[in-house]
Amino acid sequence: MTVSRALRDPDKVSAKTRVKIQAVVDRLGYVPDPAASALAAGKTNVIGVIVPSVTNNVFSDVMRGVYEVAEGSKWQIQLGNSRYSPLEEENLVRTFLSQKPAGLILSGLDQSDETSKLLMNADCRIVQIMECGPDPFDMMIGFSHVEASAAATRHLLEEGYQRPGYIAARLDPRSQRRLAGFRAEAEKAGVFSDGRIVTTPRPSTVTLGCELVADLLSKAPETDAILCNNDDLALGALFECQRRGLRVPQDFGICGFNDLEMMAAANPSITSVRTYRLDMGREAFEMLTGALGGAEPGQALIDLGYEVVARQSTARHR
Repeated sequence: MTVSRALRDPDKVSAKTRVKIQAVVDRLGYVPDPAASALAAGKTNVIGVIVPSVTNNVFSDVMRGVYEVAEGSKWQIQLGNSRYSPLEEENLVRTFLSQKPAGLILSGLDQSDETSKLLMNADCRIVQIMECGPDPFDMMIGFSHVEASAAATRHLLEEGYQRPGYIAARLDPRSQRRLAGFRAEAEKAGVFSDGRIVTTPRPSTVTLGCELVADLLSKAPETDAILCNNDDLALGALFECQRRGLRVPQDFGICGFNDLEMMAAANPSITSVRTYRLDMGREAFEMLTGALGGAEPGQALIDLGYEVVARQSTARHR
């Protein structure tokens, strides 16, 4: 029983006993059978995490936060990459649930009908991340993409730009909500134009940012600022402006989204919407494991907010 307890819940066994048990485990090459454990306990110590990309720096930061607090705990992280595919997300949810996880962390609130049914009936705790919205399956932590984008648009207008545009790649639901925030704020100010919107379903890259700005200025040369739906595009926009001899910020303002490290390092530095991705990963894991330990969160939905970090690329009045 002591050996079983040491392997399943090490904190309940003294450090001296754990060392003795681990020495025997290492000598025998023993590997616990998770399937047998799940059958006996009805649950594993696995927490499944499903993200739409493992190469996007945004989700890399989220995962770094998860792993930072998971390290040294009894919980094992299993990662699934949905590659922005609702069908693949559904398949991953089915796979994880069949393995009796202790909990799931997954991105967004735009699951397919079938995935939603699976999650509503899931016999495990769930945290949705990256968004704030009504009716979470269980718990949720994130921020409003609509409000963050609207705040960035207001910043451009306050700096004196009167003909703002918007460029976006991938067009996943979060990108569409950012576009909705831009549209709403620009329409309220009476400066919105469909002709200053350029989007593509292609994956985002810096090179694509160059292309999208070139397309935008070709069809709407009066554009004097842009909100980009991520920082890769914003950096590409800066390069394209420099190539064309457009002065940033005097002739053209640029604002990115997510505030990756390269925004502060660029020359001129680029304004961006800061999102708290590392904190999101940490707190999502802590919410989940706290609930599993009987400590329900004070609120099921946590809004981490955002910050428009103003830098040289929009400093028209500064």
